[in-house]
Amino acid sequence: MHILFLILKYSLAPRATLIAENLALRQQVEVLKRHAPRLKLRRRDRIFWVLLQRFWKGWRSSLILVNP
Repeated sequence: MHILFLILKYSLAPRATLIAENLALRQQVEVLKRHAPRLKLRRRDRIFWVLLQRFWKGWRSSLILVNP
């Protein structure tokens, strides 16, 4: 059932939304790949999220690293 929901969601979502979500998830994977003892966001990571939230309304739905 969950798979059907995802297929429906992504088939109806605009292309720009999918691209933005993909970028957000990839950026988080890159942060997780860093070999630091403690997860730390760099300045460029913060700038990425500031820009993304200005252009994409659904940015919080793909935010996994930090849950407010």
